[in-house]
Amino acid sequence: MIEPTTLARPYARAAFEHARAAGELAAWQTALSELAAIITQPKVAAAMRDPNQTAAQRASTLSSLAGDAVPTAVGNLLAIMSDNGRLSLIPEVAMLFEQLKQAVESAVAVHVTSAYPLTDAETQQLTETMQEKLERSITLTSETDPSLLGGALIRADDLVIDGSVRGRLNKLAGTLTQ
Repeated sequence: MIEPTTLARPYARAAFEHARAAGELAAWQTALSELAAIITQPKVAAAMRDPNQTAAQRASTLSSLAGDAVPTAVGNLLAIMSDNGRLSLIPEVAMLFEQLKQAVESAVAVHVTSAYPLTDAETQQLTETMQEKLERSITLTSETDPSLLGGALIRADDLVIDGSVRGRLNKLAGTLTQ
């Protein structure tokens, strides 16, 4: 049997990407959290399993129980999940959505080791580029290491970008010895 989290992941990602593009992460998180709390109530859960209700009626019932907290797009998500018989996954979707939101909003520590000290303009350009690449806010620290000969070595979490001359020479030496 497939885990509920596995089934909920595509819904959470799609909801997150839509909310992020619309700039409504907080509203979506609030709505999903409220819907998760509502659907875990025994009477509501039983009503969602009622075979006499259509998928549209289930989604409409759940949306009306949440009241004004549900934006139109969240209502559309409910309709899709209801059509696919996945309304019971709303708590997992809410949890995964929150995890995605926290991952994006958290700052990443980026450490740059360069052969020469970075100028303010280079630091600013590198900060902007890394924020775009990582899609998160970053805190940049730097140090110098003359043994790099030129270029820079960038580390952020498990990402390592070696643009140093020393790194390129090592790579070339490895290729030549093969």
